[in-house]
Amino acid sequence: MELIEQALEFEKRKLSLKSTNDRIIASKKVKALILGINEVYKKTKNPELMDMMKRLTVIKKKIEKRLKLRITV
Repeated sequence: MELIEQALEFEKRKLSLKSTNDRIIASKKVKALILGINEVYKKTKNPELMDMMKRLTVIKKKIEKRLKLRITV
């Protein structure tokens, strides 16, 4: 249940990711949360967990979209 609380806190937190490092850390954290919730979902099949994973995935895509714009060689 701690994992779910962390995910809810991450969703509610305002993301002011100023630096590339902040974006990378946030992306890794949200990915870990999604994978952890997925393991719980596999056992329980709770539709609320699926909805939470979908919301976190949207946040992750936004973060990674901004990362890809910044990382150009």
